[in-house]
Amino acid sequence: MDGRILGKRQNIFLLLVLLGRISGGKTLSLNGLPATGNVTEKSSAYVLVYTFNVTLSPSPSEVAPGYPLIINSNPLTKAFRIDPGATHTYKVVTTGDPVLDYETMPNSFDLQIYVKDTAGASDLQILTVQITDVNEPPVFRGNLADQTVMIYILEGNSTPPGVIYQIDASDPEQSQLTYSCTPVSESFTVSQTGTISSTKEFDFERDPHTYVLNITVTDRLGLSTTRTVIVNIINTNDETPYFTTKERVYRIPEETSPGNVVANMTAKDPDGEGIVSTLVYSISPPNMHFSINPFTGVIYVAMRIDRDAAPLRLHPNISLVIHVEDNPSGGQTNEMEITVIIEDLNDNPPECSFYNFRLEVYETATTGTLLLDLRDHCQDIDVEPSNNEFNFTGLSGLGSNKFTLNPSGSGRIVLIGDLDFENPDNQAVEEYTLTAVVQDIAQPYYTNNIYIYIKITPVNEFFPVFNSPSYVFNVSEITRAGSSIGEVSATDKDLPFPGITYSIVAGGGTLSYTNIFWIDPNEGNLEIIATLDYETTQRYILTVQASDTEKLATVSVTINVLEVNDEKPVCSANTYSLAIPVDLAVGTNIEGFRIECVDRDSSPRSFRYFINSGNVNNHFTFSPSAGSNISQLILASRFDYDSGLDTVWDYRLRIYITDDNLLSGSNRATALIETGTVTLSIKVIPNPTTTTTTTPRPAITLLIRTENVYSESAWYVPFLISVGSMLLLGLLGYLSFLLAKYIRTYCPPKPKADKRPLKNTPEKKKVKKEEVWEMTKINTVFDGEARDPVTGKMYEYNSKSGARRWKDTKESVEPGIKDPLAQEMTKINTVFDGEARDPVTGKMYEYNSKSGARRWKDTKESVEPGIKDPLAQVISTAPANGSEGKDRTGTPSKQEAGTTGRELAAENNMAAKPSEGKAETSSQNSLKLHKPKDGAGGRGSSSPGRSPVPSPKIYPQLQPKPALKNVV
Repeated sequence: MDGRILGKRQNIFLLLVLLGRISGGKTLSLNGLPATGNVTEKSSAYVLVYTFNVTLSPSPSEVAPGYPLIINSNPLTKAFRIDPGATHTYKVVTTGDPVLDYETMPNSFDLQIYVKDTAGASDLQILTVQITDVNEPPVFRGNLADQTVMIYILEGNSTPPGVIYQIDASDPEQSQLTYSCTPVSESFTVSQTGTISSTKEFDFERDPHTYVLNITVTDRLGLSTTRTVIVNIINTNDETPYFTTKERVYRIPEETSPGNVVANMTAKDPDGEGIVSTLVYSISPPNMHFSINPFTGVIYVAMRIDRDAAPLRLHPNISLVIHVEDNPSGGQTNEMEITVIIEDLNDNPPECSFYNFRLEVYETATTGTLLLDLRDHCQDIDVEPSNNEFNFTGLSGLGSNKFTLNPSGSGRIVLIGDLDFENPDNQAVEEYTLTAVVQDIAQPYYTNNIYIYIKITPVNEFFPVFNSPSYVFNVSEITRAGSSIGEVSATDKDLPFPGITYSIVAGGGTLSYTNIFWIDPNEGNLEIIATLDYETTQRYILTVQASDTEKLATVSVTINVLEVNDEKPVCSANTYSLAIPVDLAVGTNIEGFRIECVDRDSSPRSFRYFINSGNVNNHFTFSPSAGSNISQLILASRFDYDSGLDTVWDYRLRIYITDDNLLSGSNRATALIETGTVTLSIKVIPNPTTTTTTTPRPAITLLIRTENVYSESAWYVPFLISVGSMLLLGLLGYLSFLLAKYIRTYCPPKPKADKRPLKNTPEKKKVKKEEVWEMTKINTVFDGEARDPVTGKMYEYNSKSGARRWKDTKESVEPGIKDPLAQEMTKINTVFDGEARDPVTGKMYEYNSKSGARRWKDTKESVEPGIKDPLAQVISTAPANGSEGKDRTGTPSKQEAGTTGRELAAENNMAAKPSEGKAETSSQNSLKLHKPKDGAGGRGSSSPGRSPVPSPKIYPQLQPKPALKNVV
């Protein structure tokens, strides 16, 4: 990534140099570049790297300020910069940040030096800086890098001879290193790999306790570095020390200053006789209140001891276990327990949760009002009852005559005076400062001061009142925005003065500006914040409101706008081009040209016309020159090019139109005059036969080329067009999606009509009034569960046949019918008011939330898994025990579900036209219909054992099919 950025920067600056050379020519050069400079590593700042000169041409040009400069480097670095030398001489020096390092940094840098002069010329050259390696002394690493290493060795056979330390050193130039030790010791050796080894076992009593080894590491050129290694021999002991102090109980008062001695514990070590500081003392476990000198055994107070704080408040005795140990650790130890009793002192003054109380009291508060009970906020934490009792004394300060402690010493501050601000005797005091003293009743009588600041809150009782019932100000229409036009003022009798805020609540707006005026909310000064125009609005009526934060007052302010001549004449032909022949007669209206001017605040007779510039030899004039709003351009004198009097063929006239014609000469000096301008371009066309010798006019063809180019300032135009196009495309796509979804949802494709003709079976003779139906029982396996969206109950279903039954009652699912024996197949116009997805087929179906009727959403057919035509349903008849014609779950049998269309049509025909006393048998399906003699097979009821089926599909051309009552 850095390489790509660097390449882009190089291309940009090369382009800048190329453009500079194209614009100013190759007139500037960097002498001595490109070149190569050398500098040693670790050079400090301002070290010279290279010197070069700048050659300028042309001589009046100078090197541009800030140049030459290093515009880029490869690799990127800030280690170099350019300093000016003699005239046009410059030096490349080091900056010292970062410090050059041959081993860790690149060894070469390519500096791109760019220069340009005031004439626009520029040059770019490259200076290659080579970093020179210098030999550096070796360096220690690890612990020896910045400190002295302390090594501790146990005496005796605890530390056998061998390696005790490994020196870690390196050379920046990766040269071979050698190690040495001074002074030379017989007890230690240093190998050429930097390993320090001991040569013997040490005896603390006979050998020195400390060895100082100066380790020197040297590179192949003789540079070296030395560090110190101190080896300490540690004494070991095998005898248990014993305490010589016999006292076990000590008493100290609380609040004893840290550092005071509590006890001096002494012990002796038989193994360390004659050796100073051979025993180490400690408190085990440590106690935050006490510390012990590890070498002398003196116990000191370590921190403040407060008898009144937990846990000492309940348990003032502190047990300390003093631990003595041979030095060094790991030797023999001994322990002794002592008890320190903390004695209670009266060392706490009464303390309060607050020492500064700020109260607010309305100025209307009545005498006898309790403001504060100080005893609720103060306590004395001393343990002993004689030390924790206190009272309140004194109540002084500003307002002590209006407040008192009632009863005395109780701390209850009660109001006894009047606080009304409007009372002259109170001098409008807004805050009273009282001082109360809380004091111990026992020595040393500790006290604390309590400061009570009582702020009196004023009550707003009066409305602001304006000094005038209304205000009228006159202002010129040319008054500048920000000018003051007047001031309104209001007063308030409330004390202290609450301050009044002014605002404009109505008026002062136009169609162009919401607010023309602004009022200073604190001073009431009215200012103009927009331009006034007499021709638009002559008067403004404002409603100014004064508020003291609670109460309001308003006043009417009328501002009359005074008319001033501030409109310039505006002419219809502001800029125009004319062409006239050279021999045009004097007095002719040039091309019928005239100007027509209007002025919103001046009469048409107030205009004056005069040509301010461009009327060479006064060939042109306007008629009339004043007194009219319409004036014609007239040729005043002939052109004379033959004699050389006239040389100008193209005239550019600048005409001034002023509105001061009706003013006298004296008034014109003081009146405000507005001027309009018109610019005319007049081309004089010579005669074809006229030969002009004085001022030949070459033929010129003027080509105007217009090219659309991209402007960087208009970057947002293509951006907005692109974003808008994408948003529009996305919106169109989304609308198309919604339209397709709507059409699919509310305009489904028309289902294919069933072209099969209904089979009209001829009516057969009715022999018997008895119907016999034979059904085949099939045990259905229900392998799925789902929740019915109408009733919310769980039901089981067969994923292949679609059969359903309620999970809890094991009854067949037939919404809307409670008793399957009483089912009637009746044509009903059902309203389907809900939708759900069938878990078996995954298809959407509609349902009636009251009756539970269902139909497929796309085909509008009744939902009955396994039956395609609902008119061809088979109603099964079961025996008395309910086991025939259904399986044990109440599911219709496969034989019933598999009935052919012809057999179903036959059934429909029989159900529609039954005959008494006749029997009819179907040879196709062994379906026997028998009517009982007692007439139990009448129409209008259903068989108790009939398998529950959904409502049949309703065809408009069919009449409702009467139900068949089956007799068991």
